[in-house]
Amino acid sequence: MEPELPQSYRRATLVDLLDRVLDRGLFLRADIVIAVAGIPLIGATLSLAVAGTDTMLKYGILSDWDEAIRAVPPPQRQSLLAEPSGTRTA
Repeated sequence: MEPELPQSYRRATLVDLLDRVLDRGLFLRADIVIAVAGIPLIGATLSLAVAGTDTMLKYGILSDWDEAIRAVPPPQRQSLLAEPSGTRTA
């Protein structure tokens, strides 16, 4: 007897995946080691966090940045966001 297959199923699209990642967040961590002849020379740990702003704020990430951006009047926000970090003068 063969197992029953679902009558219909909903295929996930790229939009569904992106929506879920931005809503729940995604964290990746990778350890990279470069070795020559079995001798490790360079090691690095890489971390990547991807989430929507609301999700990041819910977990306390970027809260300082969010408060600083919201304190600036809307006409000046574009110039603030376009400046490289550390070049802003008071």
